[in-house]
Order: sequence, then structure tokens, then C-alpha cells
Amino acid sequence: MLKFDQNIELKKSGNDLLMAGEILIDMISEDYNDDFTCRTYRQFFGGSPSNIAMNAHKLGVHAVVASVVGEDGLGNFLIHELKSAGIDTGYIQRSAEGPTSMVVVTKSQSTPTPVFYRGADYRLSYTEKLEEKLMNSKIVHFSCWPLSRNPARETIEKIISKAKMNGLLVCFDPNYHPMLWEAGEDGIEYVKSVIGKVDIVKPSEDDAERLFGAHTHEQYIEMFLELGAKLVILTLGKDGALVSNGVETFRFSSLATEVADTTGAGDAFWSGFYAATVKGYTIREALSCGFAVSAYKLKYTGAIVDLPKLEAIKEIYGL
Repeated sequence: MLKFDQNIELKKSGNDLLMAGEILIDMISEDYNDDFTCRTYRQFFGGSPSNIAMNAHKLGVHAVVASVVGEDGLGNFLIHELKSAGIDTGYIQRSAEGPTSMVVVTKSQSTPTPVFYRGADYRLSYTEKLEEKLMNSKIVHFSCWPLSRNPARETIEKIISKAKMNGLLVCFDPNYHPMLWEAGEDGIEYVKSVIGKVDIVKPSEDDAERLFGAHTHEQYIEMFLELGAKLVILTLGKDGALVSNGVETFRFSSLATEVADTTGAGDAFWSGFYAATVKGYTIREALSCGFAVSAYKLKYTGAIVDLPKLEAIKEIYGL
């Protein structure tokens, strides 16, 4: 069992985090606008696993991204951004079968409204090189994006199997969205089947409602635990989070005092939580670090911000 006042014993490996999934362009509106009448958008680095890797690297841990971009200028931009951040781009595959994927999103102080344009992101292949890096990692992370289509789905399934066999911590962002799944597929049931194969899940309140319908926060927690998750972090926006390991349940308050844009707030939480976990903090301390990094990010537009080291953020928020 994952106990709140103990650290998570991680495999002794050279690489801290392997993030498997999408890397893409976030086109975010200049204005706060929920009906897409804004005419001006800015280009940002995006993709949840890639955002987490970039943030975690800035916080002081080592992360690698396994993903796919198109053979186009946008793909070049994303690879350049990773290289500029000091992240190994040797696990970014390139595809001639589709352009670099993109999300168009309205800048928001609540929940962003996305429109998805998918091309290369779901073409991730399982290679010997990827397996070698996986076996030399402590934590593997993925989201619903690569699960929504093959061949990326098959790749993630192999990653989960290998990770569990070799003692890695397996973490899943169950950010289900029906627009990502092809017509006729039961994405909800598939996502539920994956939850029992992982250690930690971090659904938002919106994620939980899309998977289970309308219920109380406590009922959502119980549903994830019943599916087999060992630790459930249910994030509730400005109301913080409800976290449970099946024996104890705690409520954590948000540390945010200023909100410019919520894009990437969940990714920032993951990065803070992972950085603290790798550094040996207890789960309770790692959760607090996650909220601190998220609060710091919320002051800026875009998913990637100029984060200081984790120790500096802890000092800013009095942790």
C-alpha cells in the first residue's frame, strides 16, 4: 500500500521519468473567450506528457519523452524546444503519415475549451531503443491520448506490461475525452480497464464525470479504487484535491492566489509531485509540492513556464 507519510521506494535507475504519449502544438487564444470568436492565437509547446517532462527537468530531475511529430516545421519547433530545455530528443519519432498534432484552446481562468487536430501523435511505435530507456527508468507516465488509437495504444500496453514486470512506478492521467476516440469504440470501458493496471491516477473532476457520470467526490474516489488504483488524486480546481490510498482520505487545499491561465495546471502538479517523489519526499510532502508547482504555473499563460528548482518553489510557498 502507498502510505501518505512514507516515501515511494523507486527502482534504482539512471533515468527518473519516462513520459510516453503526445507532443503537440497548443494554439491558445490571446483573449479570454469561450465561443472561439477570438481572431488571435499564440503558438505554445504542448502535450501533457511532454509538458510534465519539461517542467520536471526544470525542477531538477531527469525526464525523457517518447512521442511522435510530423516531418514538418511544427515538429521541428517542438524538437527545438525540447533540446533548448536540455531534454534528450532521441526518443521523439517522426512520421511522414501525418502532420504534427495540434490543440486549439481558449485561454481560461476555469476549464479550457479544446478542439483537437490529430496527425502524428498516435503513431508511436514500440522499439528496442524505447524498451532500453524504459528499463532504465524509475517512473513511467502516460495519458488517455495514446490509448485512444493504435498503434500508440499497443505501444502503451507493452510499456505497462514491461514496467510492471520490472518494478517501475506506473502512473496514469485518465483524461478521457470522447473527441479523441474513433466512432464505435467504447473508450470509457477501455480506460476503466487500464486503471487496474497502474499505481497512481490523477483525474480531474471533469475527467471523473466523463468516465462515471455525475457523482459526489467521495464516490468518484471509491470508483477509481474499486477499479484497482492504489492512489487516487482527484483534483478539484480552486478547491484543491481529494486524495485516497483506500485506507486514508485527505483533502488538500489549493495554494493558488493568482490565475492567469489554467492550461497545463494539472501537468504542473504532476511535475512537482514526480520531482518530490524522485527526491525522496513522502507522498504527503510530494502532493504539497505538486500543488505548489501548479500554483506557480497558474500565474502565467501556457503550459510551460520558467520554473525555478523545486527547493525554491517550496520556499516560496512555505513548505
